[in-house]
Amino acid sequence: MKKVDWYFDFISPFAYLQFSQFKRFENELNITIHPVVFGGLLKHWGQLGPAEIVPKRIFTYRFFKWKADRLGIEYTMPPSHPFNPLPALLSCIAGNSTFEVTQEIFDTIYKEGSQPDQKKGIEKLEAIAKKHASDHSNLDEKSLKKILRTNTSNAIENGVFGVPTFVVEGQVFWGGDASDMLLDFIKDPQLFNTEEMKRISSMPMGLIRDKS
Repeated sequence: MKKVDWYFDFISPFAYLQFSQFKRFENELNITIHPVVFGGLLKHWGQLGPAEIVPKRIFTYRFFKWKADRLGIEYTMPPSHPFNPLPALLSCIAGNSTFEVTQEIFDTIYKEGSQPDQKKGIEKLEAIAKKHASDHSNLDEKSLKKILRTNTSNAIENGVFGVPTFVVEGQVFWGGDASDMLLDFIKDPQLFNTEEMKRISSMPMGLIRDKS
């Protein structure tokens, strides 16, 4: 099986939807999970999050629900979004970022619809981390945050600009709808080496927007 890295933040319902389809890849991909801070990626690359643009926020939230229904995935948004993802991310790392702990945290947020940055939600997350004891379980919050910062820095170094993102052999596959593109690349490692793929990967920008 091909070893791939998956970078995500619990703040992203797209990540939940893609994670919920991981069984599609179980015979083809050996996935290592890396929780990151989406806000850190946005800050580094100078982007706005989808929820920061009002019309985009409305469309995106509708799209999440439509897509989940279409895929047959249980989906309930928490009472407010975006939320502070830090408690969920740290709980995941405390549980060693396994598939099991990641699944339970995602389910708590997007299946049960629990608010993950409020008292009851945080208590649920802490219980999940405790249940999935690991070599990270005894780390204090400062140490867990250090791992999270390292994950985020590594993601940026690998060219990750959004979540969820797969990275394999230096190639970035961003978004839940890039799963099939990733699988095609695994089957054909020369996918991006055609003349046209090379051309569009290095073509010059014809217009640069004035950001002043």
